[in-house]
Amino acid sequence: MSKQIQYTDEPLGEMKLVPDFLPSPKDLALKNQQTKVTISLSSESVTYFKEAAKKHHMQYQKMIRELLDEYVAQQKSAKK
Repeated sequence: MSKQIQYTDEPLGEMKLVPDFLPSPKDLALKNQQTKVTISLSSESVTYFKEAAKKHHMQYQKMIRELLDEYVAQQKSAKK
């Protein structure tokens, strides 16, 4: 990485304008309404999710929430 970049004044050629493809901040906001609940889980389950979440660099609560959301989506599609 010690190689120095050599810049020139050469023309860049024909440029193409790329339309903005990024979502707006409001589109990035959570779409699902969240409901807070209190739940008792086994120590073994919590430990498992904490370890798995750490490996994937995410929060264990989010991992549990996404697991439950996926389960609900599967159950809904199975009923159709």
